[in-house]
Amino acid sequence: MGSTSTQGGTVHMVCRDRDRAEEARAAIVHESGNTEVFVHVVDLSQTGRVWQFAQDFVKQHSSLSVLINNAGCMLHQRELNAEGLEKNFATNTLGVYVLTQSLIPLLQKSRDPRVITVSSGAMLVQRLQSDDLQSQKGPFDGVRVYAQNKRQQVVLTQQWAKANPIIHFSVMHPGWVDTPAVSSSMPQFHQMMGDRLRSVEQGADTVVWLALSRAASRTCSGQFFQDRRPVPAHLPLAWTRSPAEDVQSFMTQVENLAGAVGSRLREDLNSSLEASTPQFV
Repeated sequence: MGSTSTQGGTVHMVCRDRDRAEEARAAIVHESGNTEVFVHVVDLSQTGRVWQFAQDFVKQHSSLSVLINNAGCMLHQRELNAEGLEKNFATNTLGVYVLTQSLIPLLQKSRDPRVITVSSGAMLVQRLQSDDLQSQKGPFDGVRVYAQNKRQQVVLTQQWAKANPIIHFSVMHPGWVDTPAVSSSMPQFHQMMGDRLRSVEQGADTVVWLALSRAASRTCSGQFFQDRRPVPAHLPLAWTRSPAEDVQSFMTQVENLAGAVGSRLREDLNSSLEASTPQFV
């Protein structure tokens, strides 16, 4: 985001915590001198709020050049959001789907549109599980669920790339970065890695490169990147590849879940409009 702002771009930050968002905005404005940086407070674990934000954004803006899906979470207890969806899935997968799918019309109006989703190398040990998106089967393991969500992001990126050839889609692993999220969600891993963890700047490097460089736009859409290079989305001889029917089942379920949330909100909006309309007799 900082590099985008120094190049004169308008930056929209979609964040959950207003105080931290405003602090980050102030730092970007100070370093770049660009005041066209805007904060939108949205909790991506709440699917209805993501849907409403995306609809409003489409109405208020004529185009979008780059979308970076960076928000994520790793909850170690199974929690549900207002729509009754498991929160890790709602944040890491469905929120990304709703936001991206809703903003595709704006992206299509740009000259060089790009979508970058921040995944994780943890997905390399996961095969897409299309039969348990809500993590209802067996004991709940937050680390496994997170890794599964990150595999789902790779599948989403691959499918979007096929369906939207004029948009450049990519998904990437930033490396293991020393952030508060890693420290709090995986304390033993954080302690074990120590000085081998990357800085925030190192972790963001490939994201910025994918968003801004000409070289990135010349790569094939739909690939998985690490350190500015496309890398395999599966380990050698891995068992993580999914048959086409599993991918289609996953995409259909995600589309239906997002559609159900949108339909419910439209119904609520129509009901509130009818309730507020004066009745003349």
